Amino acid sequence: MDVMPIAKPEPEAKRLRKQAGAWLKELRGRAGLSQVELAQALGLKYYTFISQVENGFGRVPTESLEAWARALGVDPSQFARELLAYYEPELYRLLFGVKK
Repeated sequence: MDVMPIAKPEPEAKRLRKQAGAWLKELRGRAGLSQVELAQALGLKYYTFISQVENGFGRVPTESLEAWARALGVDPSQFARELLAYYEPELYRLLFGVKK
């Protein structure tokens, strides 16, 4: 008798990174930028980093949050706060007293 493996639920952190990536992709689309154009605006050597972040395999580095926000045409403070909710939901809850 063959037994089908039970699919493990996706870890919360991975799921949230994917949601963050989808949000970033939406912002990039609204800004009218391709991945290559965003990478150029951020001074990145490879546009594939943008793809990795948008697909949930990476995060926007803290030191470049403001540059990403400005390149995407959004308020840096709101941008950082939104990403914090995805990347560090417990810290977000502690700082702002709410769950996203």
